[in-house]
Amino acid sequence: MRGDDVRSAASAADHFLRPLMGRDWSRAVPGLDFTVASVVAHAAAGPLWYAADLVNGPADDAAFDLRVMPGAEPAALLASLRTAAGLCALAVDQLPGTARGYHPAGSADPSGFAAMACDEILVHTYDAGTGLGEEFLPDPGLASRVLARLFPWRQPGPGPWQALLSANGRIDLPGLPRTPNWQWHCAPLAEWDGEIPSWPPAP
Repeated sequence: MRGDDVRSAASAADHFLRPLMGRDWSRAVPGLDFTVASVVAHAAAGPLWYAADLVNGPADDAAFDLRVMPGAEPAALLASLRTAAGLCALAVDQLPGTARGYHPAGSADPSGFAAMACDEILVHTYDAGTGLGEEFLPDPGLASRVLARLFPWRQPGPGPWQALLSANGRIDLPGLPRTPNWQWHCAPLAEWDGEIPSWPPAP
């Protein structure tokens, strides 16, 4: 996965959420300890961290405190989301494919960070929509690429977007109850050992 995937995820989120800016973003997201505003802020913070972590390299030795203010107005939150996604996309595209950056789930390469950024944006936009009573339906092709990169043990099933939501513990699918301790595989796919990881990652 590359920077254009991250930009596409952010564009889809913006297209979905912008017409909803007049709604009450202080509403709770069902099943999560987030409001609509705070979950969008969280979705923006992820790609911002990923850009910094990828540029910094595989060691967890930086002293950043990167935050997106959840009390900001919806327009500012969406601007933050687009900007963070753009920075992540730039880092992904500018660094060689062999680069690594720190993540608790594993030493991720640029494609892993791109996929994690997409997953954060898409799934948390779904969360925000749930809080506002609206359904977010992104491009199934993008969802399929994220699923294959981060959850190589999961099959698309009835559809890649539904499978991605299930893999992220959001919905149940027939024969696949949601997994509360789900985890990504963000290191290169060639390093996947065939086991299904869970949180917290093994030491």
